[in-house]
This record gives sequence, structure tokens and C-alpha cells, in this order.
Amino acid sequence: MSGPLILQPVLFHLLLSVLMLFLWRQPRYHRGISAVGSALSTLFALALWYRVEASGWVVLQAGQWPAPFGISLVADSFSATLVVLASVAGLAVSLYAGRAIGMARVRFGFFPVFHFLMMGINGAFLTGDIFNLYVWFEILIISSFVLLTLGGEKRQIQGGVKYFTLNVLASVIFLTAIAVLYGLTGALNMADLALKMDALDNRTLVRISGLVFLTGFGIKAALFPLYFWLPASYHTPPSAVSALFAGLLTKVGVYAIFRIFTLLYPKDFFIDSLLLALSVGSIVVGTLGAWREDDLRRTFSWLIIAHIGFILGALALRDARTLSGGVFYLFHDIIVKTGLFLCAGVILRITGTASIKASGGVMEALPRWSLVLAIPLFALAGIPPLSGFWPKVSLLAGSADQGAWVYAGALLAGSLATLWVTARVWSGVFWKAPPSGMEVKEPLVTAGRDRALLWPVLMLALVSLGMGLFPEPVQSLADRISTGLMDREGYIRAVLPTLSMQ
Repeated sequence: MSGPLILQPVLFHLLLSVLMLFLWRQPRYHRGISAVGSALSTLFALALWYRVEASGWVVLQAGQWPAPFGISLVADSFSATLVVLASVAGLAVSLYAGRAIGMARVRFGFFPVFHFLMMGINGAFLTGDIFNLYVWFEILIISSFVLLTLGGEKRQIQGGVKYFTLNVLASVIFLTAIAVLYGLTGALNMADLALKMDALDNRTLVRISGLVFLTGFGIKAALFPLYFWLPASYHTPPSAVSALFAGLLTKVGVYAIFRIFTLLYPKDFFIDSLLLALSVGSIVVGTLGAWREDDLRRTFSWLIIAHIGFILGALALRDARTLSGGVFYLFHDIIVKTGLFLCAGVILRITGTASIKASGGVMEALPRWSLVLAIPLFALAGIPPLSGFWPKVSLLAGSADQGAWVYAGALLAGSLATLWVTARVWSGVFWKAPPSGMEVKEPLVTAGRDRALLWPVLMLALVSLGMGLFPEPVQSLADRISTGLMDREGYIRAVLPTLSMQ
């Protein structure tokens, strides 16, 4: 049963895409198929997560070829949890897109490409082969570029060109790093690579390969100074697409950094110091960018960059407590960033503008629902007891224990800056009256179709609220994951039970 379970999050999205391609001339069915399929895929992801929690690992060797000769799919607590969170975020985006995406984009294949993208995300989380990780990244680039440019608006094309160019460059760099590792070890299986790299005498070349990986993944994760494509592109497509990108795409790059650098490059002082410096740079640049930005979605895009620094700085310290905080923050960030960009779509629909200064009156238009929209906004700022508060406590305490005062100071300053930005958004968009001459629309109150846009936001807000009000299970899960990442022997034994014992 473990084989079908680990394949379902990948193959089911492929089947949904193929089914909708067969129904290309009947696009009216795509919305319903996507919504039902996304709900079922979430159940499949939960089933896989429960199996992993019960047995510790779920490993599939494709074609029954034993590792390291075949292709391995590996689910541990980390990857299985990310598949669940990606499925929840994907379900929310699917429901939102069913109401917000126009029929013109649906006819051009929005939903088949959306599920193709979800297949790539889950495949990247579950692969145990570094070359296949590259393949899944290529699937992500192709499908995300289509979603980014679908509709053909000028600003979409401009953002799409920047996005595609930088991500293709990242893929070339990633492939180069794989070639270096294969030349050194003759291996592609990540568990096998971990064993063989320990035995290499040329540590300088190993370190260089790590720097190449960090460059490639750093572009995909929008790590400083490789971030500039993100705020130039994420605000250009429809909000459903922006929400999917904000919640998941950069997090695949973050996951790859976590997995590769805990397995293949454990406790390298030079790489860890560089990663820590780049993380601090991301926090500084991201918060400064959000501080001066007026466009709502560009503001949230800059905060993505800042909070990537929160997460990756935890990895750089190589401390179990800090790493646990980073894992918890990653979980929180997936849900909250997806919800925030969906909120931005709702606000744009009400006010007709993305400008914080030029908008207002959302509280007047939606007095009750504004409280729901405020949950992801203030969870982002880490206001207790919302989900962003608890991981920051672990991050600050762990960095203080390690004496990483520069990172701790950047965390504190970034958190305060995020609080200021969210307060500015709340006061400028929700609280203040609309500017003179501006007409605030109320479609979400009067039209059932538009009111349905709020339900996916409510779903994500409740997930975030639950993580904040009941943090103990999430923290316990993050602790187990951080312990597993720090002790890579469990991963190696699960994939290579014979070789790891030699």
C-alpha cells in the first residue's frame, strides 16, 4: 500500500490534467473537476502523511530497481507535511480560481496547467534522486511561465520574461552542480550521494559544488542578492496565480536547500556562514522594499523575500531548536502567503486599485469579513497568538543561544518592520474611508458568485488560526523534523538499508 500512497499526490494531478485536456472543448467542466480533484488530492496527501507518521518513512523504488540504481521516491515527515500543506493551499487556490478566473483563461487551459504545476510541486517534495529534482523544477518552470503569461497582458509578458529568464539560468546552474557531483561520485541518488561525498578527499571541490547549488537554489528561493525577479513578476498575473506562486514556488526552492544542505553538506562553516549572511541580507532588503512600496501585492512580494531570510537563517545555524523554528515558520508561511495574495485579490475587486494610498473603505464594504481578512495579515506580523508568533520565539531564542546576534537583530528588526507594514495596510486599505470620488464596490455582499471568493480565504485563515491557537502539535512535528534533518542517518537507512549498514 505504501507505493500507491506516495504516487497518488503526483499521478492524481497528472490524471486531472489529462482529463481536462480531453475535455478541452468543454471548459465549463474544468472548474468542478479541479475543485473536486483538489479536495481528493488533499485527502490522498493526508493519507500519506498518516502512513509516514505511523511508520516513519515511505519509500518507493520505481520499477522495483533497488536504490541507488533505480529512481527513488521518499516521504519523511518533512516532505509529507509539505505535500499536505501544498494540497491545502492548492485546494484554496482552485476554489478561488473557479470564481475569479475568467472563461477566456479557462478556455486556454488554466486548470490543466494548474494541476500540472501541482504535480511538479509534489514531485519535487517526494523525489529522492537529485536529477529528478531537476526534472521536477523544469516542470515547475514551464507550467508557472504559462500561468504567469496566460492572458497576454503587457505587464504579464514583462514579468514573465524576467521570471523565466532568471529561473532558466537557475536551472542551468543547478544542472551544472549535478554534473560536478556526478563526476565526483558517479551517483545521483541523494542518500547514495551523502555516503559517497563523505569519502571524497577533495573538500575544496565539494565546497565549490555546494556554492553552485546555493546559487541555483538561491535564485529559485529568491534569496538575496538573487531576488529581484520576484517583486517584478508576482504582482502581474491574476491573484489566484500570484497566491499559488507566493505560497508554494519559492518554498520548493527553500525545501531543496534544506534537503540538499542537510544531506550532502553537513556543518560546513564557510557555506553556513555565507548562507547566514545572505539570509540577513534577504531580511534587510525585503523589509526595506516592503517599507517603501505602495502596491499591495508588491508589498507582500517583498515580504516573501524577507521571510525567506527568516527560514534559511535557521538552517545556517545548524541548531536543532532554531531549525525547528525555521520549519514551523515554513509551514506558517505557506498558508499565510497564499491567503494574503487571495486577500489582495478580494481587496482589488472591491476597491478597483492595488494602491494602498489610493484605496480604503474595505471595512465599510465588508464589516464582518474584514476580520477574516485580517487573520492572515496579522499572522504575517506575528501578533500572538497567531501562527507567526510561535516560530519567531524559537528563532529568536535559538539564535540567542548560538550567539548569532546579527541574525537575531535582523529577525527582531524584520518582525517590527513587518508589523509596521501590516499596520499600514490595515489602516490604509481597511480602516480609513475611501478617497474622495472613489466608489467602493460591494459585489461580495450582493452576489453569491463573488461572495464565494471569501470562503477559500476563510479556510486558510482557519488553518493559520489553528496553528496559532494550538501550536503544541505543530511545534512537536517541527521538532521531529529538525531532529531528522540534523541526523541524516535515518534518511540514508530508509533509502539504502544495505549500503548504510556497511
